[in-house]
This record gives sequence, C-alpha cells and structure tokens, in this order.
Amino acid sequence: MTEIYDVGPVRVMSILARMNVGGPAWLASVLTRGLPKDRFQTRLVCGCVDNSEADFIELRDPNLPVRRLESLGRSVRIGGDLLALIAICREIREFRPHIVHTHTAKAGVLGRIAAVICRVPIRVHTFHGHVLSGYFSPLASRALRIVEVLLARLSTALIAVGERVRDELLDAGIGRGDKYVVIPPGAAIGPLPDKLYAREWLGLPPGRPVVVFVGRLTGVKRPDRLMEAMADVLDRLPGALLVIAGEGDLMETTRRNAESLGDSVRFVGWQSDVSKVFAAADVAVLTSDNEGMPVSLIEASLAGVPSVTTAVGSAGEVVIDGVTGHVVALSARAVADALLEILLDRELGLVMGEAARVHAEQAYGVPRLVDDHVELYERLIRDHAGCWPWEAGDRLG
Repeated sequence: MTEIYDVGPVRVMSILARMNVGGPAWLASVLTRGLPKDRFQTRLVCGCVDNSEADFIELRDPNLPVRRLESLGRSVRIGGDLLALIAICREIREFRPHIVHTHTAKAGVLGRIAAVICRVPIRVHTFHGHVLSGYFSPLASRALRIVEVLLARLSTALIAVGERVRDELLDAGIGRGDKYVVIPPGAAIGPLPDKLYAREWLGLPPGRPVVVFVGRLTGVKRPDRLMEAMADVLDRLPGALLVIAGEGDLMETTRRNAESLGDSVRFVGWQSDVSKVFAAADVAVLTSDNEGMPVSLIEASLAGVPSVTTAVGSAGEVVIDGVTGHVVALSARAVADALLEILLDRELGLVMGEAARVHAEQAYGVPRLVDDHVELYERLIRDHAGCWPWEAGDRLG
C-alpha cells in the first residue's frame, strides 16, 4: 500500500437525493461496486424516488448496498430537508469518510453543508448537467445559481460530465476553472439479441422502421416535441413506429397526445434490460430542452444504434453530428427531418450505427469511468495528506 493510503483504505461516501433511473444513479452504482476494494471503502446514501419514477435499484441493481434516508428525496421541504441534513451528518459521523461525493442539486446542497459541518476535508460534487434553465422559474433559477456559486467555494473539486456542461457552469459564475474536472459517464449494455427476436419480444412487427426513446416522460425531456416530431415522420413515412421505454409525471398526457397516431406509438414502460429495446431500434431519439450527458444515448451507441438529439448540454459530445447521428435545433421539424434521413437510408443508418459503437466503446467504457475517479480521488488524497482529524482521534463535527 502506497503512502496515499497510510490512513488505510480511503472511505468515499456518495450522496444522491434519489436513485431514479438515469445517469446519476448509474454512475453511483458503478463507483460503489467498481472502486478497488483493497484501496477504497464506499457507502452510498440516498433518499426515496417519487411515485412517478422508476427506482434504479429495484429495476437494474437490486443487490446494490445502499443506506436509505426517508427524509432525503426530490421535493424541497424545509422541515424534511433539515431532518435530512441531520441524518446525513449522522451517516458521516458513523462512516468517517475522507471524501464526500455528492450528485444532483438537492443532495449537492445538503451533502456539502453536512460535510463542512462535520469537517470532512474533501468535498466533491458532480454536475450531471444543471438545473439553471428549463426546470424552474427565472427567479428560482437565479436563487439556485447564487446557492451553487456559494457551494462551489466550499467544494474541493467539481466534476462536469461534459465540456459544454462545464463551460455553461463557468459562464454562470459557478466555481473556478481549476476546480473542474471533466469526467464523462461510463456505461455498459448487455448482450444484444437478434433484431427480429427483440422486436417479437416487444410485440413489434418485424418490417417497420423503429424509433426508440428511453427516458423519463417529464417536462424538460419535452415528450410533446417528441410526439409532434413523430407525427411529422408519419406523414412522410407512414410505416414508422415509435417505442417509448420509460414513464414519468407526463405519462398520461403523452398517452393522450399519442392517441391520434394510433398504433404507431408503443409504450413499453421501464425495462430492466434496455439491450432488447435498442436491439429492436433503427434510431434512438432525444428531444430535451436541457441535458447533461445522456446515458441513454451512450447505451444506444454501444448497441450500434445511431441517434438524433437536440443540441443541449453535452449530448453533442456523445452524438457526433453527421457521423454517429444528428444533433439538431430545438424544434420538432428538425428532429423529424433528421430521423427521416436515417430511416429512409438503411445503409447510412448502418454506417452511423457502427461509428457510434466504436466511438462509445472508446470514450464511455465503465473501466475508464472508474479509473478517472480513482485518479481524481488519489490526487485529492495526496493534496490533503495529514488533514484527517478523526484519524488522530478527534471526533467528527
């Protein structure tokens, strides 16, 4: 064991507000399982998902070790958040982490405050995107920006999942450039079944062009734009199908909007194994107003499926425009035009899909994700050697 680990295995506590299906939950699960056990001990702390959301742990990783805090969740509640802060402090005092690593906005606020209260020397926060636009009113967004500016000063390091995400945060005055590290997500996908089998398993006819959307049906994802784009696609390619793998608070609204499109839209719900969904696809689509670096597009790419995405966040770093798919303006017509170009040219779709697979395997593998975090953690440990008050017998907080 090198001098970095003179205090013993480095203890890392990850904190999320909730483990709903998505990029933050995936990353937290990968780090909890993937950090070298001889050099790191981990504890994952999270709240509970909303009724309209799918629980990542139940759906994708039922044996993931996690500490659930009933008071920690998505909604902002003064009394509940105070209880959550106390509960997080209790977890910190018990686990005595060298590093507290927070994910998502609410957990980032409470987790970093708790880490300061408890004198944890290394405080890391990952921006999986940001909620500075597309989520709240202008007044609430300005208030949130002020909070993030203050919290950035309390952070030892800030991780952005993409270069554009980092640049947007810096433009908003959040943190200094030397505090940021860009660590793109890592993803994996199971063995791909045959396309005919996958379509039969999903109840899809074998010969029709298939577009897939994997994700939450919520406002920022713009399912209304997705329905409008699909209506345009069907006007020019009547045989096309849209498969929606996901649910959310706009599920019923989206179902109503899809009624006019008949059986051309299929809702298959959250899937524990997305490999079958992508194996059935000719192209994947994302129509969001705001994103970080979408894991669903990485998974599609790993499956050899080209993608069409709006130009938001770091989606354009996953999808190379004109090479592995298309990155388009925030309009239904632009989405539809890009989808049709791929659906109507089978050879183009195959070439883009293979390019997407090669790019994703090189850039977004899980081993690279773990190695990037190990490198960051080790650097921070070296920079803070001797800053462990509890190792000297002191009490936390």
